[in-house]
Amino acid sequence: MALIGTLESAWYGAGRSPWWTWPLATLYGGVIRLRTTLYRIGWLHSARLPIPVVVIGNLSVGGTGKTPLTIAVVDALRARGYRPGVVSRGYGGSQREPLLLDDAPDPARVGDEPCLIHASGAPVAVGRDRPAAARLLLGAGCNVVIADDGLQHYALARDVEICVIDGVRRFGNRRLLPAGPLREPLGRLRRVDFRVCNGGVPADGEYPMQLHGGEVAGLCDGRHQPLANFAGQRAHAVAAIGNPSRFFASLRAAGIEVIEHAFADHHAFAADELDFGDQLPLLMTDKDAVKCRRFAQPHWWRVPVQADLPAAFYEALGERLEGLRRETSSPAT
Repeated sequence: MALIGTLESAWYGAGRSPWWTWPLATLYGGVIRLRTTLYRIGWLHSARLPIPVVVIGNLSVGGTGKTPLTIAVVDALRARGYRPGVVSRGYGGSQREPLLLDDAPDPARVGDEPCLIHASGAPVAVGRDRPAAARLLLGAGCNVVIADDGLQHYALARDVEICVIDGVRRFGNRRLLPAGPLREPLGRLRRVDFRVCNGGVPADGEYPMQLHGGEVAGLCDGRHQPLANFAGQRAHAVAAIGNPSRFFASLRAAGIEVIEHAFADHHAFAADELDFGDQLPLLMTDKDAVKCRRFAQPHWWRVPVQADLPAAFYEALGERLEGLRRETSSPAT
C-alpha cells in the first residue's frame, strides 16, 4: 500500500515518478505495441461472437466508474428490448474456468464486481477465458454482451468500445505504467466509439456522467434511510476500490465527519479488520458490501450509487447496436 501511495502521488501530483519506473514503462510500452500488432495482423486471434459485444473499460488504473456505468447500460438496453448479459474476468475471485453465476454467487469465488452487477438482475459470466465465458451468455438467451473492464482484453472481439475517464484526475502525468497510470497510450482514445467522463468537466466529444447516491441501506436488514441522516456525525468509511478518495469525498460532501479506512482494490475482508472498537456508523461501497454481508453488524451501511448520463448517450449507443443488428440480418450479396 505504501508503494502504491507513493506512485499515485507521483502520477496525479506534482512529484516525479521514481527513476526505476522509467525503463519499466519503456519496456511496458514496447510489449503493448507488439501485442497490438500481433492482434492486428492475425498472429493472435480475437474470437467473435454472433451477437454484438460492447466493451466498457478505461485507459488508467484505478476506479473510474466502470461498474456503475455497466449496470446503467444494462438497464438502458433492457428498456430498449435487448437481453444483455455481462462477461467479466472476475478479479478478486478464485474462479478460473468459465462460469455462469447462479442465484447466490460467492464473491470470494467469482469476484465482488460480478456479484454487484448480478444483483442488478443481469446474467453474468466470469472466467479467465473471456470468449468462453461470453459464450455461456449465448446459452442464457442474451442477444448482446457487455464486457466489464475489457478494453485491453483483445481476445474477445468487440463491436463497440466505451472508455470511462475520471473527470477529476483525468490521465495524471499521461505516462505508461509504472511511471504513470496509463494502461495504454493516450492515442488509444482515438479508436474508441464513446468516451464517458465521470465527474469533473468533460472535454469535447465526451459524455458527462455523474454518480448519485442519496440513500444508505443496512447490511443486516436492508432498511433504507437518507444519507443526509448522518450529516454532522462521525462515521467510519471503508473502501476497497480503485479510487477510495472519491468515496470519502462524497461522504464529506454530505456533511459527514469521515474516519477513512482505505484498503487495496478487491480486498477480501475479514470481520476483525472492520472492528474499530466503537459503535459509530460504518459506511461502505456497494462493491465492498457484497463481501461483508455474512459477518455484518447492525450499524454497518452500504451506500449504493447510480450512474446518470444524458439521453443522447443511450440514443447514440442504441443507434449503433441497431445498425449492427441490421448488418447481421441483411442477406449476403
